[in-house]
Amino acid sequence: MSVSEPTTNVPSDAPAHCPGTQSEDAGKASACAGCPNQQVCATGPKGPDPAIALVKEKLADVRNKLLVLSGKGGVGKSTVTALLSRAMAHRNPDQNFGVLDIDICGPSQPRVLGVLGEQVHQSGSGWSPVYIEDNLSLMSIGFLLGSPDDAIIWRGPKKNGMIRQFLTEVDWGQLDYLLLDTPPGTSDEHLSATTFLKGTDGSWGAILVTTPQEVALLDVRKEISFCKKLAIPVVGVIENMTAFVCPKCTTETRIFPARTGGAEQMCTEMEVPYLGQLPLDPRLTKCCDEGKDFITEFPTSPAVKALGEIVTKVRHFFGDEKHQQ
Repeated sequence: MSVSEPTTNVPSDAPAHCPGTQSEDAGKASACAGCPNQQVCATGPKGPDPAIALVKEKLADVRNKLLVLSGKGGVGKSTVTALLSRAMAHRNPDQNFGVLDIDICGPSQPRVLGVLGEQVHQSGSGWSPVYIEDNLSLMSIGFLLGSPDDAIIWRGPKKNGMIRQFLTEVDWGQLDYLLLDTPPGTSDEHLSATTFLKGTDGSWGAILVTTPQEVALLDVRKEISFCKKLAIPVVGVIENMTAFVCPKCTTETRIFPARTGGAEQMCTEMEVPYLGQLPLDPRLTKCCDEGKDFITEFPTSPAVKALGEIVTKVRHFFGDEKHQQ
């Protein structure tokens, strides 16, 4: 299967900041000036995106939805998403978990989860996700590309259309958790996913990933503000790469000093939960590159222990597990 133009209510030749045909500003916004569809949009019908109801119906059997966000790129958000999904799947073999990779321009999950080169199959019920384990599945645009080196060069409306297709056409079956791996920032993909998830049944929330240094925390503060403005429940913040752990002696060394108190201090100031920290383990990097399960490969790693504590807090947020203080 090759990637195709996503179905969308936005014209294919729309400008980069098109407000969308359903917006009250359609045909009136400054971005509409010079657009060949300006008159059509200005006089067309307005109202809620009909896909919202379709997403609600399609995700009716998904109990909990978890957005994984980061303000800054390169903080390990995709790695954390993969670790969380694997850890939860291992801990609860009687439950089902899914990962949706909505980082349209930089899909990492097929490689990190060890299914690079797999193909998505389509049936009457929609796209079938690729299974990592019996109770863990993945959907990513990476499966729809002819080559891992192919670039997705789409403006916002087309990326939003692809996310809409993922949420309405993937046959997840019954899931206890769906984790959405997002690109860095607070732009089109985040707004699109938030709009659709708000209309679904069940619980949802967001985890934010950062590293200890202030240059990353600056952007995570913006991400927290984004969540508060859009009423996205914040599950908590994970500080990744807190310290380097020597694989031989397990001695920790602070590679990125937390000169302003790190994520924990930031969470106190911004009144959001702090979930914990994950150390920097070079064996984890190797496992991600090779698509291996770090948890089963190195079960005694300090990172695996820390991950278990974070998973307990996440599941406690959704009411699935008691959290011991």
